[in-house]
Amino acid sequence: MISNVVLMDTLNSIKAVSKTDLTLLDPEGKVVATTLDSVSVNPREIRSFTESEADVQEMKGRLFLKAKEEYQEEYIIMLEADGENAMLIGKMATLQIESLLVAYREHYNRENFIKNLLLDNLLLVDIYNRAKKLHIQPTARRVVFILESEQSKDYSTLEAVKEVFSKSKNDFITAIDERSIIVIKELDEKDGTEELKAIGQSIVAAAGRGEEERLHVAYGNVINELKDVSRSYKEARMALDVGKIFFGDQNMIAYSQLGIGRLIYQLPIPLCKMFIREIFGDKNLEDFEPETFETINKFFENSLNVSETSRQLFVHRNTLVYRLDKLEKSTGLDLRVFDDAMTLKIALMVVQYMEYMETLEY
Repeated sequence: MISNVVLMDTLNSIKAVSKTDLTLLDPEGKVVATTLDSVSVNPREIRSFTESEADVQEMKGRLFLKAKEEYQEEYIIMLEADGENAMLIGKMATLQIESLLVAYREHYNRENFIKNLLLDNLLLVDIYNRAKKLHIQPTARRVVFILESEQSKDYSTLEAVKEVFSKSKNDFITAIDERSIIVIKELDEKDGTEELKAIGQSIVAAAGRGEEERLHVAYGNVINELKDVSRSYKEARMALDVGKIFFGDQNMIAYSQLGIGRLIYQLPIPLCKMFIREIFGDKNLEDFEPETFETINKFFENSLNVSETSRQLFVHRNTLVYRLDKLEKSTGLDLRVFDDAMTLKIALMVVQYMEYMETLEY
């Protein structure tokens, strides 16, 4: 439905040209918008006109015209019938309102189509048939971004994001739930990783919620076919979830960055628990000293390089070796051996995943 503000602006524009007051009514005779200070109508007469086959009717010195959208009366335009240009002005107003109805219907249909496309609710043949009717290019480089806030989004945030991409008719911005805004961005052939990051940053900047609220942006892989939009959306959604678990210090994450985290995220919890028991036995990770975790993390950050790790930890090389030997006795894993290091790395990520899933249960 067209907003009353838009309808009022339209009537004012017509009045500015024609010097004629106009009133817009719904089929039940309720005033929707008017350029008059006050107006009175008889709803019974309006309903009678609506139900008649006539498109134009003059009653009690007033001219009434139907503004239709696909042969269904959406609005009734009313103006004073006196003056030789009354009919011309009325028909001009009717065409303007009908053009608005068509534009808003197409906008609604496009948004509805995009939502169903994202949710994978369309058959392949329907995707291309409807895309053709809605003048949407079926083949183009596109990627799906998701902006999620910790609080429910408001209408102004959605409009702000739309404003950023308003210059391109080939980009689509919509919302599927209360916390997320979806952006389907069409890309140039030369656009790569840096351009995708810049787009993500522009989305965050547009949302502009302030530092007190954390915003997360994720995006899927670039696709070339309209039918694959749902796949890029699912990838972006997974990137958003996995990013919160394993990349908590980042506010933007790409599906291509997920690595092992993407595999762990899809593991069932019972299998994770069995794996952790096999690695750590009855030991509880909470019993490990803080310096042990600091050593492990720094060792991984430096690609298992003993010298560089000891330098960054400000400890002697022998001290680091002692810590690694102590960890090996406790877990049976020698981090200087690649296979053992990978096993511990995955085990710690699995624990991180399990802890995150537990928070969702409460």
